[in-house]
Amino acid sequence: MLKIFKTFGGYVEINEPKNGCWINANNPTTDEIKKITDEFGMPSDILNDILDQDERPRIEYDDKWTLIIMRVPVKARDQRVPFFTIPLGIFITDTFTLTLCLQDNEVLPVDMPSPFRDQYQEITDGVNFILRLFLRSGWLYLKHLKEINQITASIEQDLEKSIKNKELNKLLNMEKCLVFFITSIKGNEIVLARMRNSRKITSEINEDLLEDAMIENKQALEIAQIYSDIQSGMMDAFASVISNNLNVVMKQLTLISIILMIPTLIASFLGMNVPNYMEEWIWSMPVILIGSLLLSILGVLLFRKRQWF
Repeated sequence: MLKIFKTFGGYVEINEPKNGCWINANNPTTDEIKKITDEFGMPSDILNDILDQDERPRIEYDDKWTLIIMRVPVKARDQRVPFFTIPLGIFITDTFTLTLCLQDNEVLPVDMPSPFRDQYQEITDGVNFILRLFLRSGWLYLKHLKEINQITASIEQDLEKSIKNKELNKLLNMEKCLVFFITSIKGNEIVLARMRNSRKITSEINEDLLEDAMIENKQALEIAQIYSDIQSGMMDAFASVISNNLNVVMKQLTLISIILMIPTLIASFLGMNVPNYMEEWIWSMPVILIGSLLLSILGVLLFRKRQWF
């Protein structure tokens, strides 16, 4: 979807691009990509790079435009790996600013793309608009990290009594999310540092806003690394827990088999086709049943005394 806004406020939508406008394209169609290439003069190879899910964060300069690519977190449609990151490209030209992303995201959603809290604000500062995108991206990383921590805590409770690999695979998927986050946040930090030191960005940078964006990203990176270290240790620990739980189950099944073997053994001896002096006794059947039951109970008590049950 491609929308054109009068300013970076993202509230006044216009039909045709004007000087100082903002063009936002989320999940663009083939026709919209062709329009961006033909009417706005954007290079098709760079557009394809931005629409590549594995594209790394970077800054590129050209005579006509400046390109900034950052990576933003999104929720996955399938629930195997619940979070991952995608590139968000920002073209800055003398006449307009273009943002491009391969799918809808919470940094620049289709319905309310503005990153500003004040409604209907006339904003024309492109560089500080980008810094707000980094700030909003860092906030989203922190938000999703909290969700990952809550999901991990739920998986831990299931793992404590699990004997299957299902929960361990879920924990591995959480680890993948953290790896995606750490790699992307590090790339975003490098881009922010280059923006601060770049001489080709002539607009005055709001130092407070830049500092806030860097602090937010740094905090998200530190939390993601802490969670990743914790989960790496938990993976090894819970692999041993699953193995131990399986051993406990096998031990219990073995003890039950031994208990059941006692009446089976008695019935086997007394059921053989040889004289045992109990054939004509009227109480033989009750005595055999009671004796089998008592020996089984004795076996259970013996196992419990040794704390095997």
